[in-house]
Amino acid sequence: MRQYNAGGIMSIINVKNLTFRYDGSPNNVFENVSFNIDTDWKLGLIGRNGKGKTTFLKLLLGEYEYKGTITKSVEFDYFPFEVKEKERMAIEVVNEIAPSVEDWQIIKELNLLNTDAEILYRNFNLLSGGEQIKILLISLFLKGNNFLLIDEPTNHLDIETRNNLVEYLEKKKGFILVSHDRNFLDKVVDHIISINNTNIDIQKGNFSSWQENKDRQDNFELTQNEKLKKDIGRLEIASKNTATWSDKIEKTKYNTTNSGSSVDRGYIGHQSAKMMKRSKVLERRIEKAIEEKSSLLNNVDRSDSLKIIPLESRKNPLVLAEKLQINYNNKAIFNSVSFEVNNGDRVAIVGKNGAGKSSILKLILQKNNIENEQTLQSLVASNNDEEFLQLCSTNNSALLATIEYTGTLKVANDLKISYVPQSTEYLKGNLKEFAKQYQVEESIFKAMLVKMGFSKSEFDKDIKQMSEGQKKKILIAKSISEQANLYICDEPLNYIDILTRIQIEEAILKYKPTIIFVEHDETFINRIATKVVQLK
Repeated sequence: MRQYNAGGIMSIINVKNLTFRYDGSPNNVFENVSFNIDTDWKLGLIGRNGKGKTTFLKLLLGEYEYKGTITKSVEFDYFPFEVKEKERMAIEVVNEIAPSVEDWQIIKELNLLNTDAEILYRNFNLLSGGEQIKILLISLFLKGNNFLLIDEPTNHLDIETRNNLVEYLEKKKGFILVSHDRNFLDKVVDHIISINNTNIDIQKGNFSSWQENKDRQDNFELTQNEKLKKDIGRLEIASKNTATWSDKIEKTKYNTTNSGSSVDRGYIGHQSAKMMKRSKVLERRIEKAIEEKSSLLNNVDRSDSLKIIPLESRKNPLVLAEKLQINYNNKAIFNSVSFEVNNGDRVAIVGKNGAGKSSILKLILQKNNIENEQTLQSLVASNNDEEFLQLCSTNNSALLATIEYTGTLKVANDLKISYVPQSTEYLKGNLKEFAKQYQVEESIFKAMLVKMGFSKSEFDKDIKQMSEGQKKKILIAKSISEQANLYICDEPLNYIDILTRIQIEEAILKYKPTIIFVEHDETFINRIATKVVQLK
């Protein structure tokens, strides 16, 4: 494997001939992997969903049996911490993880994340996904100075909190960070460790410099591959012709000339041998070219383009909001906003965690009269609010009654809406059953998943056993397999790897569907959004 070595600095984490596979799996996740990591490095760990990023962190922690050796002179802390009794108050969770800290220290850390200390005195399981991450983050900040293994900390976090996390990590000496947020990686890491198709690669620099090197290497290999293909074809023709000429010349050894005299057999034999030798040289050149060609493209990600087939509505605007405010307990949770969504618009709703972004999406969906019970449950699953879920499982009017709002929200009649929810908790069964349940064309749905990195061996796997990244890809594949006037996406990129994010961006820019979405990936927002609605 290729690796950057800082001159004279001894790497303290040493991985040698690491081989690992899960029980019952025919393929190794890692095979004879060796490298060194200096604990002063701030490493970003990247790779496709399912390539083994979290598995690698768990191997460092000693949670799985493996072949090879891992030696270290540091202790690790893994984030996110496991919370076993989620019904406890959040402050009790913090005290369990960081038992020596005082309440004022906890509140101080929350203030640095611009978060109200009130969440400390609510049950952990009733907090939003972003609030839970913040509780675990301050526990990480307060716990100590071990080498950190940080697994996707930015999921559900708003942009402001991500920037707070950047400031914290800038003060840390070293860590391994799994993240798919390109902007976040660029700000906090000084090395990239990438899990590729056939190896693990470590380079000095941030994500952008790694991507630049990767693109350069991929383009070189693609160009070299095309050149070798042409060379092999030309050499094969030349070798075949040379061998044919050699055979023809050899056959003339026992012929006679037109005058009846014998031919010079020695000369002809020499010419034949010369042609045969040239043929052998060409064959060796072909073999060498084929060998060189086989070493190329092993780590080039062959990612086919995703396809979206949006439906254009004859109506404009599709959604109109005027002085819209959503209220909880008779209190407005954001200043009034006005916006409209027209055909071709890509509208980003941005704001802090808890500002009401998801509530706006749900209100639009409810106004569009979505009546499927299971879909309704998925709309609010991310709230972790049992009473809300019970209400939504009864009927649509009950769900509408739970969100109070003032101002105007109009949604055009007869819109076909495709929705990507934030939560994946309700997913179950295999992909065939899922496609049938949600009435999507199975072949198109599975083709989209293959393009996003799924292997066909995973098609019969229980969705509940899949990683969070794979579950989100299922929801995205379902959505882009549907023809719709409007696509609504609530944090669709949580857990999604960088390569798939780029595929999604390119598909949206190519096919120009009408979208209203909530997302905290600044790179995605900057590339995709034609309008931004800021909640304050």
